Amino acid sequence: MELILKEDVQNLGFKDDVVSVKNGYGRNFLIPKGLAMMATPSARKVLAENLRQRAHKEKKVVDAANKIAEALKALELKIKAKAGAGDKLFGSVTAIDLAAAIEKEGHEIDKKFITILGGSIKRIGPCNAQIRLHRDVVIDFAFEVVAEKK
Repeated sequence: MELILKEDVQNLGFKDDVVSVKNGYGRNFLIPKGLAMMATPSARKVLAENLRQRAHKEKKVVDAANKIAEALKALELKIKAKAGAGDKLFGSVTAIDLAAAIEKEGHEIDKKFITILGGSIKRIGPCNAQIRLHRDVVIDFAFEVVAEKK
């Protein structure tokens, strides 16, 4: 079954992509939740016209995302967390914590666009994450988790 995505669906595709999925997944999940619509010939024509019109506007959005990416690359971020013996954290540092720390620096990024490599962080030290600012702009962001002073 071919569908046109109305929104970004993680591990499937981005908005306005034409994807092929199993019939049950499309009929029982994507279409009822409003995440996709059937890829009929008329819907494909409408999609093509919308994409042509949006291409010019998209360039401005990509340029803005690139500016934010450059600002984030220049940022040296240290997240403080409570730690015990052997540099092991009490709890963990997740995408939510990273999004909050970036927001304190003046850049608002939604936590769902942050992927910490290796899942959550459970030790002190340098770490990496991927931040998706736009469909075409994904950056590798290096930061450090440090022990909180008592």
